[in-house]
Amino acid sequence: MSAREALEQALGHRFADPDLLTAALAHSSLGRKGDIKRSGVGFERLEFLGDRVVGLVAADLLTRRFAGEQEGDLTKRLGQLVRRDTLAALAKSLGVGAALELSPSEERGGGREAAGVLADAFEACAGAIYRDAGFERAYAVVARLFEPLLDASLTPPHDPKSALQEWAQARGLGLPHYELVAQSGASHAPVFTVRVSVEGAAPETAEGSNKRDAERAAAGRLLARVAGGKT
Repeated sequence: MSAREALEQALGHRFADPDLLTAALAHSSLGRKGDIKRSGVGFERLEFLGDRVVGLVAADLLTRRFAGEQEGDLTKRLGQLVRRDTLAALAKSLGVGAALELSPSEERGGGREAAGVLADAFEACAGAIYRDAGFERAYAVVARLFEPLLDASLTPPHDPKSALQEWAQARGLGLPHYELVAQSGASHAPVFTVRVSVEGAAPETAEGSNKRDAERAAAGRLLARVAGGKT
């Protein structure tokens, strides 16, 4: 069984138009010749469409599953569900990486394992299914993949940045300040180091695969320390 066939089986959708799956798995690096990008090559357009499909499915599932929750908690859940690392993990479990078409340079750079590439390709596949069979079919596929994640999260995800902001403002300390202090690692696996500070407390630093995750980790560390009464 080819990687494409295995992916269709994992998705639970057999494409009536195989060209749509081909487009969803074509990385934009295939369309580059020198420094010139050839238009129409790469999965960006399907990713643009699939991003909306995935977001709508996720929002609908959340409002149905957690009918008693307020918009703020639903927003936290949605952000967790459609974040890059969540979608990349889903893509990896489906075998998207093995089915991708990459340029030699992107292949050497580890594109098949890059979280950003995998997340974008997952959204492109959702867009391709929508184009191939309509929204009802795309909804069924995406919902089936999201359901286990909903089952695993019975309480709204904790947002350390919001919690730290609330803690600081309640004490008249102003907003926390975040600063990117370092960026390292390969292009497909970057590491961001962020420092967060609040008036009257020593700063904390943390790392993450993107700035948002690094900020959340740093906020969590600082909150844990100051909330325990240690500054």
